[in-house]
Amino acid sequence: MSKKVIAVVGPKGGIGKSTISSNLAIALANMGKRVTAVDLDLGGANLHILLGIKHFNHSLDDFILKNANTLEEILIETGIKNLQLICGGADIPDIANMPFQQKMKLINHLLKLESEMVILDLAAGSSFNVIDFILIAHQQLMITSPESTSLIKVYGFIKSCVFRLLTFHFKSEKANDVLDILANAKDTAANPHLRTVENILDEAAKINPAAAESARKVLDKFRPNIVINMVQSAEEIKAGNVIQSLLEQYLSISSSLVTTIPTDTLVRKALFKNKPMMLAYPGSEFSLAVMRLAQQCV
Repeated sequence: MSKKVIAVVGPKGGIGKSTISSNLAIALANMGKRVTAVDLDLGGANLHILLGIKHFNHSLDDFILKNANTLEEILIETGIKNLQLICGGADIPDIANMPFQQKMKLINHLLKLESEMVILDLAAGSSFNVIDFILIAHQQLMITSPESTSLIKVYGFIKSCVFRLLTFHFKSEKANDVLDILANAKDTAANPHLRTVENILDEAAKINPAAAESARKVLDKFRPNIVINMVQSAEEIKAGNVIQSLLEQYLSISSSLVTTIPTDTLVRKALFKNKPMMLAYPGSEFSLAVMRLAQQCV
């Protein structure tokens, strides 16, 4: 079955990432898509709570501990038509820092899920585990709030993704000479001539033109989408222009979509009801904005 994997990440905590993930999954399910929501906020899973599920018998712990051979065995019916859930692990110490081989096994099984849409709700931060899940997705939603601290976090996270992507690419191309340039670029104070990705690729082209050219094509396909949550004014909507400008100027990538979701007092009320916004208040400003986001994701 052809599927689309959507990764949702909020590099800064407390900006409504999981609230958006859960309601986006419902919105897509309401559109008739077969959806699986996967809680990959390992060690801090809460997607089941936001979907109104209080008790469950299986989680990623079962898969990681090999009590389940496939992810299909731990799928949970949410009670919402077209929507299934994989609950995040919580009982394995240091699960958020799973070994590379274990992570690759999980990734392979995620890509085999029999769903039209797979929503990955990722942890905050910019660890390699989070970034690697981002890079397998067909679409990346970077959740931020309009505050400068949150915007800076998102920019830093996307920069880490770009460096990780280039590292994988140059290794696959066996361009070890270029990897040294990439390593030096992490210290821009000592290497101001490597301040931007364009600078890095220009330097790479001097010693390995083919690898540099193919890297540009790889980056052109990486178009993270910015979702600015909790917007309160027209001025805050412009925050999207700021982050787009930074991405283009320093990282040579474009954001193909900037979506804004307004602050909505009903979100808090829905949380107290233990009910998702899309079900509790489907006509609210928040729910309508998430519906528009869902339409852009299909």
